[in-house]
Amino acid sequence: MTSKLFSPYTMRGLTLENRIVLSPMCQYAGEDGRATDWHIMHLGQYACSNIGLIITEACGVEPKGRISPWCIGLYNDETEEALARVIRFCKAQSDTKFGVQLAHAGRKSSVTPSFMIREAVPPEKGGWIPHSPSPYSDGVHPDPKAMEIEDIEEVKAAWVASTKRAARIGVDLIEMHFAHGYLVNEFTSPLINRREDQYGGSLENRMRFGLEIFKACRAAFPPDKPMGARISAVDWVEGGWTIEDSVIFSRELKALGCDYICTSSGGVSLHQKITAGPGYQVPFADRVRRESGVATMAVGQITEPQQAEDILEAGQADMIALGRRLLANPRWAWMAAVHFQQFLKYPPRYRVCHPKMGTKLNFTDTTEKKQQLLHMFQQEQETTVKAWG
Repeated sequence: MTSKLFSPYTMRGLTLENRIVLSPMCQYAGEDGRATDWHIMHLGQYACSNIGLIITEACGVEPKGRISPWCIGLYNDETEEALARVIRFCKAQSDTKFGVQLAHAGRKSSVTPSFMIREAVPPEKGGWIPHSPSPYSDGVHPDPKAMEIEDIEEVKAAWVASTKRAARIGVDLIEMHFAHGYLVNEFTSPLINRREDQYGGSLENRMRFGLEIFKACRAAFPPDKPMGARISAVDWVEGGWTIEDSVIFSRELKALGCDYICTSSGGVSLHQKITAGPGYQVPFADRVRRESGVATMAVGQITEPQQAEDILEAGQADMIALGRRLLANPRWAWMAAVHFQQFLKYPPRYRVCHPKMGTKLNFTDTTEKKQQLLHMFQQEQETTVKAWG
């Protein structure tokens, strides 16, 4: 049977084998911004699980752009080489494509990990003074410093430098983190942005910072590689950012060369009132896709294969991002393949987990192994589908 979820998807010169995406999820396992062995284990398991696209957790474009002192970054030679090591390992395992999410946490930085009681980490304990477009205090995060124009220019330059580092280490895609109450979202949201200069006030001004970042980074990244953005489609607070604003923002991003929008929501205010439920953010992906003309990635309480398939079949999104569901079941794609009777190129070392997935082979030549393995995959496609179906 055919399946939209397992159909290829192409953006620029990149083709994903399927439309299943590992959503970026913070691991709080970094050391001075460097990815560690934990990241090889964490991301490597997905490289062996037939995920179409892996996107790293948020990588800070500067040290104080990280959410916590334990988050990773991509802002110096040491963090670049540490992440390159992870990417090299993952790419050696399969044809899964690898993306990096670049981010700046803004006023929501310098805090403890999410699996702990969230508290501010002061400078004397390894934290820092966060940046924000305007003065703001919520009693949880450290009180930030309002950014001067010089600060804005420094952050834009840091974002471009991280983009160049991402290109050097061979990532296939970059996702810009413009969501969840982090720095760019702080500029776009009228709940946080109280500036009276060219970066505040009108919608055009509040979008300026994010659009300038995207334009500069797009120019610094290879033109054949895609670049997308994750946005908070709504603030879930009266008087905040709206879906109408998101449509306009997405149009502007598309004009600058944005290849997709991942439509998440919320995160900018503790006063948000989210109406959550299965697929509750899918209508945002649908509307942005229809009204801005840009491809979208749906995310948020999408847990079942048929649910994901229905979203794609209805034309509400082009890709499906999974977070907690893939944490709970890294082999979710295998389960979905069984459901839709799809044949996957299962990693050879894992083929013994089912008696119909393959037979033992003896190879002495790497080229011969690849040729025979491909032939074996083709021969066994029908029998594997029947066995798993």
